[in-house]
Amino acid sequence: MNAVKIVLIIILIIVAIAGIAFGIYWYRNIHWYDKYEKALKEVHAAEKQTTLPTGSIINYGEVENDKPPLLLIHGQMSIWEDYALVMPELSRNWHIYAVDVYGHGESSHDESLYYLDVNGDDLIWFINNVIGKPTVVSGHSNGAITAAYVAAYGGENIAGVVLEDPPIFSTEGEGWEDSFAYKDTFKTLHEYNNSDKTECWEAYYLRHCYWGQLFMKNAMPGIANYAQGYHDKHPDKAVKIGFLPSSIWSVFEYAREYDFAYGERFYDLSWNHGLKHEDILSDIEVPCVYIHAKEQVADDGTYLCAASREQAERAVSYIGENCSLVETDTSDHVIHTVHSDFYIQSVNSLQK
Repeated sequence: MNAVKIVLIIILIIVAIAGIAFGIYWYRNIHWYDKYEKALKEVHAAEKQTTLPTGSIINYGEVENDKPPLLLIHGQMSIWEDYALVMPELSRNWHIYAVDVYGHGESSHDESLYYLDVNGDDLIWFINNVIGKPTVVSGHSNGAITAAYVAAYGGENIAGVVLEDPPIFSTEGEGWEDSFAYKDTFKTLHEYNNSDKTECWEAYYLRHCYWGQLFMKNAMPGIANYAQGYHDKHPDKAVKIGFLPSSIWSVFEYAREYDFAYGERFYDLSWNHGLKHEDILSDIEVPCVYIHAKEQVADDGTYLCAASREQAERAVSYIGENCSLVETDTSDHVIHTVHSDFYIQSVNSLQK
């Protein structure tokens, strides 16, 4: 066998291995939700609903056992199942209730409910009437601000609270237009709501999202066109993009059950319903853990984190000595997924 043939064989082997590796990568990306379903099955999570006296519906997942109750409140454009991966470990110590926030999942979609205090008061009702025991509350992102409200005004059935990377102060206007959340999500969502909607949301978002313009501007038009093509072929399914990490586009699955009118409450800062974050935080008297994702700022001055270190420290100062501030070593916002052990440890620290 001459040298040319050997080189060709080596090239073919390399190409074959690369093809197999890419195929595995693609498959894992497309089937990203499989591990969530496996975790939910492992803990025997049951999806349930309760109807409030007002007629509003709260949809939730429950992992039943004889442990103390833990209420989980997801963030923007998510659903209760987003906590699936931490449920097996959390269920060792907690009886889990994970709710769909109004405007998300299968809870009520009604614009009159899309306010901090309205949803917060109904979650207090949920704790008192469905759970019925002293409960630790943990919320992510704006769900953490809702958790702060519940902790402040929920009364004797609130045992403690975990605030997972809340966009504190920014979502009431402090530096809002210079934040990643505003530029990437809420501005884009608002503009899509007011567009002619000639393309699907996923394609529009990818064409205009802040992270795409910041990190891979030239590639985004092609990726957006791919998303539109996928949508055209599968109009009843969420767009999947196998050649990109699922962490980038998995939110498209959750967005199928998301009322875009909810996002408008953040674009125009009306979600707070006149409440001040400082006042809410100052009214928290139960033990609290504030989990902050490391501060990161882009070259153009945009905050790539939910809150600056200074904002986090100020928030904790309002809560007082009953609150501890802990911080991850990256700016990844979904801490319960990216730093699951760190998150679980923080929650478990509130066990009595």
